[in-house]
Amino acid sequence: MSQLEALIFDVDGTLADTERDGHLVAFNMAFEEAGLDWHWSVELYGQLLAVTGGKERIRYYLNDFYPDERGHAFSKPDNFDDFVAGLHASKTKFYTQLMADGAVPLRTGVVRLFQEARDAGLRMAIATTTTPANVTALLTHTLGAESVDWFEVIAAGDIVPAKKPAPDIYLYAIEKMNLKAEQCLAFEDSYNGLLSSRGADLKTIVTINDYTSDHDFTDAELVLSDFGEPDQAMEVIQGHCDESYFNLQSAQKLLQA
Repeated sequence: MSQLEALIFDVDGTLADTERDGHLVAFNMAFEEAGLDWHWSVELYGQLLAVTGGKERIRYYLNDFYPDERGHAFSKPDNFDDFVAGLHASKTKFYTQLMADGAVPLRTGVVRLFQEARDAGLRMAIATTTTPANVTALLTHTLGAESVDWFEVIAAGDIVPAKKPAPDIYLYAIEKMNLKAEQCLAFEDSYNGLLSSRGADLKTIVTINDYTSDHDFTDAELVLSDFGEPDQAMEVIQGHCDESYFNLQSAQKLLQA
């Protein structure tokens, strides 16, 4: 029977509602700064989340959603790759500013779960499609600069060639930690994320959000509203958990089930 050795976390939507309150806002700020007439609504962004990665999302928007209902057109510049990279860099700048302003708090139970893992000597890692700068900004401005060192591996951005739903980012994290999948639990919030973690043979706990509440999480071990707190019970949407909030005892039971 495997002993739990590590927790591997997705970031956007799992640790904080960064998609709606961070990335979406930052994208629109970058578009405005660039003099573009683009504006992504909350609803449109939900559709764009079908594609992982910020640069990929810009391309998806132009290929599948533009020109919009206003009939506006956009002529791709000759240096289109550079244009997309520059626009994404601008968006990252605005995102880190939003984090510094405290725009996005961590979700219920996240801080407690981190602390429980540290107190127990469990190893932690991050596996995400967002850029390393975005991860650092979120952690630094919610937990302090030292929290970046809580994670043995921060697998982020373009560190692997294929982003989620490919399993590459999780496989990279596991390899860097010199662990086996059966020694780890993954934490996700979306269908693409679950495909990625399960593709790496990781048992996965899902915490839903407004963008992912209708996703198919059949292959998750447990689907929750959030991680909960001792005085704030979580909702168990799929699976079984004896505790009213997700803790390390819950994690060990799921790994050994």
